[in-house]
Amino acid sequence: MEFITDREALRQHYRAPGDGAVKKELRRLDEHAKSFLARSPFVLVGSSDDKGNADVTPKGDKPGFVAVLDDSTIAIPDRPGNNRLDTLENVLVNPAVGLLFLIPGMNETLRINGEARLTADPALREKLAAEGKLPVTVMVVAIKAVYMHCAKAFMRSELWAPATWPDRGSLPTLGQILRDHLALAENADALDRSLDEAYRKTMW
Repeated sequence: MEFITDREALRQHYRAPGDGAVKKELRRLDEHAKSFLARSPFVLVGSSDDKGNADVTPKGDKPGFVAVLDDSTIAIPDRPGNNRLDTLENVLVNPAVGLLFLIPGMNETLRINGEARLTADPALREKLAAEGKLPVTVMVVAIKAVYMHCAKAFMRSELWAPATWPDRGSLPTLGQILRDHLALAENADALDRSLDEAYRKTMW
């Protein structure tokens, strides 16, 4: 198997991008991007460390949980998680991030690329509080590019079509997966009960 190793060789396999695909990229948020952010409850955050090790992590909360600070800056609160801090530690050494915002049922997505910094600023944490609880830290992203992404991936995958969804009962639970991954002696049902309790108590 031969691999493609340079941009010229790669471009030989593809048509040139259309004029609209190039010109749609903005440097600042416009009214449509702000409206999308106000309705989005979910974002995927792509980052990498100083050695190029990549990571993508989900962030989610009520619609509009990501705050627009100004036309070129957004703020993403960090809610309780597993404390691995993969993304947060990455941006300390490499601030470049790629963000993909989703709205349930909408096939188009909003992409934002920029540079992230972390803060524990009390006023900003208070502004981004949820259910009476402050985020531990906040990721502030200076926007370098913002644009809408077309619907083809979501249309092909039929992601939002319930008729295509697998029966959840046919898939293993997280407790079963963790038991096997960690070679635990604990019963999978007990693990699932512990996870459910943790979700109830530590969502925010």
